[in-house]
Amino acid sequence: MIHTRTLHALEFDRILQRLAGFCLSDSGRERALNLQPLAEEQDVTEAQKLYDESRTFAARPGSGDLGLGNFPDVSAFLELIGTRGAGNARYDTDAFWALRSVLATAMKVRDAICQPEGEEQWPRLRALATNPPLPENLHAALQRCLGDDGNLRDESSPELFQVRVELRSLHQTALRKVRSYAERYNILAYLQDEFMTLSSDRYVLPFKATYKNKLQGIIHDWSQTGETCYFEPMFLVELNNRIQELKREEREEERRVLLYLGNLLEGQLDGARAAVRLLTELDLLQAKARMADACGARMVPVTPVSEGLLLAEARHPLLVLAEQDALAARGTAPHQVRAQSMNRIHPVDLVFRPGERAVIVTGGNAGGKTVCLKTLGLCVAMTLAGLPVPAKAGSHLPWFTRVDAFIGDEQSLEANVSTFTAQIEHLAKAWKHLDLSGLVLLDEFGSGTDPAQGAALAQAVLDELLAKQTFVLTATHFPALKGYALAKEGARAASMLFDLNTHKPLYILAYDQVGASQALDVAREHGLPESIVARARHYLLQDGEDTSALLAKLNDLAKERSEELRRLKEEEARARNAAARYRERLETDRRKLYEEVRARAQELMQAWKEDKITHKQALRQMAALRADLAKEQQKEQEQAGQQAPAAAVFSPGDSVTHTVFRKKGVVTDVDAKRGKVRLDMGGVSLWADMDVLKPSVVPAPQATSPQPGRVFGRVRERPQESAATAASDASAQSARHAAQAAFSVDLRGLRADEAIDRLQASLDKAYLAEMKEVEVVHGRGTGALRKAVHAWLGTCSQVAGFSLAPADRGGDGMTIVTLR
Repeated sequence: MIHTRTLHALEFDRILQRLAGFCLSDSGRERALNLQPLAEEQDVTEAQKLYDESRTFAARPGSGDLGLGNFPDVSAFLELIGTRGAGNARYDTDAFWALRSVLATAMKVRDAICQPEGEEQWPRLRALATNPPLPENLHAALQRCLGDDGNLRDESSPELFQVRVELRSLHQTALRKVRSYAERYNILAYLQDEFMTLSSDRYVLPFKATYKNKLQGIIHDWSQTGETCYFEPMFLVELNNRIQELKREEREEERRVLLYLGNLLEGQLDGARAAVRLLTELDLLQAKARMADACGARMVPVTPVSEGLLLAEARHPLLVLAEQDALAARGTAPHQVRAQSMNRIHPVDLVFRPGERAVIVTGGNAGGKTVCLKTLGLCVAMTLAGLPVPAKAGSHLPWFTRVDAFIGDEQSLEANVSTFTAQIEHLAKAWKHLDLSGLVLLDEFGSGTDPAQGAALAQAVLDELLAKQTFVLTATHFPALKGYALAKEGARAASMLFDLNTHKPLYILAYDQVGASQALDVAREHGLPESIVARARHYLLQDGEDTSALLAKLNDLAKERSEELRRLKEEEARARNAAARYRERLETDRRKLYEEVRARAQELMQAWKEDKITHKQALRQMAALRADLAKEQQKEQEQAGQQAPAAAVFSPGDSVTHTVFRKKGVVTDVDAKRGKVRLDMGGVSLWADMDVLKPSVVPAPQATSPQPGRVFGRVRERPQESAATAASDASAQSARHAAQAAFSVDLRGLRADEAIDRLQASLDKAYLAEMKEVEVVHGRGTGALRKAVHAWLGTCSQVAGFSLAPADRGGDGMTIVTLR
C-alpha cells in the first residue's frame, strides 16, 4: 500500500501525466492517469512480463510498434447500450462507424499477435487478445452495413436498397424534366445557376428574383442577398411529393437497420468491450515503451527481501524528461535529445546490501539528498505500478507492501500544525503498519525543533525501525546521526560529494562516508554578503563546532575512491567489449572455415557421383580435408587460450555438460552474481552452479539402431558396393577417431524454413566432423515444427535414421538423428 499523501510527495501523478502524454488514444490516456501501484506481488510480476512480451512483439521483423493508431473512444456508447438496452437507446451512424473502426483495428492486431510463434514468445499478450473472444459477427455486420464514408450502405437491407434505387431513378427523371422544360420554354435566362438544387428535400430551381413571377410554382426560400429565390415549378410538385414519401421510408428503414445493429451489439457487448480493453491496454503498453526509451528505463525485477536492494545508475525520471523538454525547446536535434539529457542528469547507485536496513545520507545543502530519496520512492512506486524505471540492468527491488515518504514542508496554518508536528503525526499513523516489507523515506526528520532533541528523537526512531527490519533511507544534517550511521549495525553512511574547489555539488553518492553540510559555501554561492559568511565562520570556530576540515578531507578521499571505481568500471567494460569482439571475430572465422570445408566436401561428393574420382580417392581427399580442419580447430583453440580477454565462463546458447547428472544441456540464462546458470536439458529447465558445469566435449555414445516402435523415418540406403570397396571403407573407418564429439542444434522459436536452414548447416558440420549422432531440439508446442523437421530428415542423404529421444533426454521435445 502506498498512501495518497506519499504518492503526492513523490510526484507520482506527474509521472502518470507524462505517461498519458505518450498514449495515442483518449481511452489510453484515461487508463494511464488512473494507474495505481498494485497490491499483489504476482500482479506486478505479470504486468512486467506482459510489458516484456509487448516489447518482443513490437520488435518482430517488419514492425516498429504494436500497430496502433489513434482509435476512437466508444466507451460511452457501449456504456449507453449496457445501461439502457438496445431498444431504448438513440443511434446514429457515427457511433457505429467508430465501433467498426475499433473492431477492425482490434482484429488486425489480434491476428498479428496470434501468429504461431506467439504461443511461446508472448502468451500473456495472446491471452489478452483472445479472452474473451472478439465479436466476429458484429464486426461482419458493421462491415456489411457501413461504408468507408460512415453512411449506411444500400446493401444494409433489401428494403433500403429498393428505396434508394427508386430515389436515384427519380433524381434522373427530375433532371430530364428540368432540361426538357428549359429547352422548350427557354428559361435559362431566368436561372441564377444552371443546376437544379435541393431545398427541404425538394428539387427546386435557383431563379433570379426579378423573374419570380414568370412561371407558376412555389417559392421555398431566398438567398441571404435576396437576389435568388428557390422556385419549385408545378411540373416538379408531384415528383417531389413522391420523393418526400421515399425519403420518409428511407429514414424508417435506416432506423430499423440501426436498431438491428444495436440489438446485435447488445448481445455481443462483452466482446466489444474486450476489443476496447485490448486496444487500450496495448496503447498503454506502447506508451510505457515510449517513455522507457525516452529516459533509458527498464523493468526492475522484484526479489526476496534477503537479497537487499539495488538501483544501479538510477536517474529521477521527471528530471530526465524535463531536461529533454528544455533541450527540445532550445532547438536540439531530436536524435541528440535523449543522449544529452542522460548525460546532464547524474545517476546514483542506491544500494541496501543484504542485512542492511538503513542508509543515512549526509552532505551539502542543495547537493541532491532529497533527490535520492524521491528517486528511490518514485522508482519503487513505478515498479509496483508495472512501469519501467530508469536504472541499469542488474537492478532489483524487494517486494514492498508499504511505502511512506516524509518529504517536504507539510505545515498547515489553518490546522495549527508545524512542520515538525506534521511529520510526527504522519509517522505515528503509519507506525503500526511498518514491518520488514516496508520502506520509509525520511527527509530531515526532527529538523523542525531543538537540534539536540530532534537528533535524539531521530536516532530513537531509527533504532525502532531497524528492530522492525523496515528499510529506511534518510537524509540529515545532524552530526549525531552521522556518527550513528558509521557505528550502528544494520545502518550504512552515505554522502553526496561536494567539489571544494568550485563549491559546487557533484551529485555523486559515496557510501561508508559522511559529509559536511557546506551551509556557508551554499550561502555564499546564493548571494549572501561575504561579511555575513565570514562572521558566521567566526562564530562557528568560537563554538568549537567546526569539523569541516576533517569532513573536507574525507570528502576528497571519497572523491578519489569514486573516481577509481569509475575507472575500474570503464576498464571492466572495455575488457567485456574486447572479449565480445574477439568472440565475434572467432565465430566469423569459424563459420568461414566451415563453409569452405563444406563447399570442398560437396565438390568431392559431386565428383565421386559423376565418377570423376574413385571411391578411394574421395576417401583420401576427405581424410586430408578433415585433417586440415582439425589443424585449424587446434590453432583456434590455442589462439583463444592466448588472446581471449577475461570474460564470463558461460553465455546463453553455450552447450554444457552437468558433471553431477552427467547430462548435456544448453545455457539459457546467466546469473553471474549468484554464480548460477539456467539450463535447458531436453525440455527440462533448471538452475545449476557454474562449478558443476563444463563445456560439452564429452564423447557421445556409439551410434545404435533406432529403437523399435520409435523410428519415424529412414533414408533410402545406397546400393551395396563391392567387397573391395567395403574392405576399404572398413579400413578407413578403423583409422577414424573412436570417440565422437557430442553435437546439438536448438530450433525452438524458429519458423519451419529457418529451422530447416539451420538444421542443414548443422548436419553438414556434424558430418564433416565424423559425428554419428546429432540431437535436434525442436520443443513440444503444437508439434508443427517437429513434423516439418521429420519430413525434411526423410529426404536428407546424410541421415541413416532418426527417432524421438528417450524420456530422460527430452522425449518428444528432441529428435536423435543418426548420420551415415
